[in-house]
Formats: sequence, C-alpha cells, structure tokens
Amino acid sequence: VDGGPIVIQKVVKVDPDDTAESLKAKVQALEGPAFVEAIQKKCKTSVSYADAGVSIDAGNDLVEMIKPACKSTRRAGCDADLGGFGGLFDLAAAGYDASDTIIIGATDGVGTKLRVAHATRKHESVGIDLVAMCVNDLIVAGGEPLFFLDYFATGKLDVDEAAAVVRGIAEGCRQAGCGLIGGETAEMPSMYAPGDYDLAGFSVGAVGRTKVLPSGVAPGDVLLGLPSSGVHSNGFSLVRKLVEKANLDYGSACPWDESAGTIGDSLLTPTKIYVKCCLPLLRKEVLTGLSHITGGGLLENLPRSLPPGVKAEVTGHPPLPSVFAWMKRISGLDDREMLRTFNCGVGMVLIVKRGSVEEAKRLLREAGEEVIYDLGELVDRQGDEEQVEMKAGLS
Repeated sequence: VDGGPIVIQKVVKVDPDDTAESLKAKVQALEGPAFVEAIQKKCKTSVSYADAGVSIDAGNDLVEMIKPACKSTRRAGCDADLGGFGGLFDLAAAGYDASDTIIIGATDGVGTKLRVAHATRKHESVGIDLVAMCVNDLIVAGGEPLFFLDYFATGKLDVDEAAAVVRGIAEGCRQAGCGLIGGETAEMPSMYAPGDYDLAGFSVGAVGRTKVLPSGVAPGDVLLGLPSSGVHSNGFSLVRKLVEKANLDYGSACPWDESAGTIGDSLLTPTKIYVKCCLPLLRKEVLTGLSHITGGGLLENLPRSLPPGVKAEVTGHPPLPSVFAWMKRISGLDDREMLRTFNCGVGMVLIVKRGSVEEAKRLLREAGEEVIYDLGELVDRQGDEEQVEMKAGLS
C-alpha cells in the first residue's frame, strides 16, 4: 500500500454491464478496508493459519452450508450427519447379515472434465460425475452402494464453489440410493493454481456372499447395452484438445447439438448413474455379469468381466451419438481407437443368460430404461484372439 512493505490484493466481481466508471467505484470502495488491513498486518507480530492461506472459518462455513444436502441422502443404515471423526453405517439396519455379506469398495475421480467446470464456472454436475464413477463400478460386482465419502482439495477455499460441488455429490448419492456420510476439504496454498480444485470419491457397497458378479459367464450369453448420457467422465484430455483444434471454446455454440446451448453445457452433462435400473436385475439374479464402459471404452472394459476362454461378438453397436460423431470427424480416429477411448454411446453392458433376456428387458423398462441395445453374444475364444470382436462398424 502506497509503496510500503505490505501488499494487499482484493478481488471485485466484473459484471457484463460494467463500465469503466462502475468498476472504478467498486475498486474505490475497497481501498479504505485494504489500507486498514495493511496497517493491521504491519503492526501484527503473530502469524496465524489464515496468514498462511488457510481459513478455518471458511471451512466451518462450508460444513454448515452443506449439512442440509448431506442430510437429504439419509437411507437405512445411516443418518448422514456431519461433524464426527468418521461416518457410521449399520449393515443390519440396511438388511444385510454381516456373516453372509461381502463389502465392496470403489474410488475414482472426474479427471480433466474438471477443467471444463473451472472454465465455465459451473460446478454442480461434476459432483454427480464423481458419485457415478464410483457407484457404477460397485454394481458391476453385483452390490448395492451403501455410502459415499468425498475429498475436495483446493489452493484457496471458495465456499460457494465447494458447496455447489457437494450439492452435486448429494444429488448423485440420492440417484444411487447411498448416504453421503462424510468427506474431507483440504485447503492447500501453493499446491493448486488460483481457482483450481480436484475431487476424489470413495464408495462402499455390499453384496451377498453367493451373489458376487461376474458368475457363470459362458458362451451363449447375450450382451445388452444401456445408453450413456454423453461423454461421461473419461477421455477429456482428448476432448479438450479437439475443442482447441476446432478453434472453439466452451462458450461456443455446440456444433453437434443445437439444443444443448454451448459446448461447455453439453460436455458437462453428468455421467449416467445405472444403480437403480440395474438393482432389480441383480435382486432377481438374471445377470451373469456387468461391465461399466469407462476409460478404455468397450474394447478394454468388457474383457474385465469375461473368463479367459470366452469372447464377445458385437453385432449390433448403436449409431454414434452426435457428440462422438463430431469427435471422430475432428480427430480422424478410426473405429478401433474410438472404441478404446470413449464409451461411444454405450455406458453399461449387461451379460444375460439367453433364457432371461426378455425378463431382463422387462425389468429395465419398469425401471425407466426406454432404450436397450442388443449388442451381441458371447462365444468360445480361440487361442489368444482378442476378447471383443466388432462385427458391426461405428456409423
């Protein structure tokens, strides 16, 4: 301040209709408080946690702000209260016999899709993504998601921004039927650039000891596919590169979907959560396996649910949704590279005994799934041939 040894930096919000005069007035209103703050810092002899860049008060404000969102995820087995050192879950209250139950754990993040959220300053949808990436993996093992915890790390805590993320996480938990029983907010100055944050999620589920999947997967089983809601949360390092290559940005009109508004709006479409549509099939025991189509696409993920001597023949892959058709055109990738990078419109694959296909489709429709793809079937694998054979090209 005025050439002295103390530097005070303040931030003002710039609105679209601001003029030079209105901005000057905003800045001038902060000059007096900044000068007083500089004097206080000059006279101060102690160094607090806040002086080091960590605000305990902001952390406490965030906890109070997100309590209602967390409370909204209550379910049998947990009350989703915050404030303790650890979240509690009662297996018996959730209907599980501990002596006959396997616990499943899954952890994941949202990857560089967060860069799109940072750039557009739209944060709630990535909370849903975070939950989806974890709970969709849990159900592949045949289990029901029970509870969720999150980790939010940033250089400087923006309470409103963090609260928006947690509201999205709570929405994802409601969609998945699991309780948000705790988390960690880490404010770490110098670890992250201004405005940046990172997310990690952790989910725990349960499955009966004799109901773990995959189980009994064999030649003759049928492959059904459920649509993705878009790119989901994988491949965004390439997606962002393609937007740049096309000389566009996240505020540009969406070239693959006029109804989507901007590119940012379309790319931030949350990852679909498949829990509530798959649980009825798990309870009726009509599935022999599931595969969540994430990073690595269909070609890399489906083999994770297949025995070594079995391969998938895909004869009915659906047409590429418009976002993937645009990326295929801009990138110049062939079908194989597209299928091992993106979900290409199929977010979950169900493996079903041939005699149970109609029942599986009925249960899916009753759960609200209007589109079900007949992808193909499993056959005997010869030698070391690849476990997914595409007999239908991407169109």
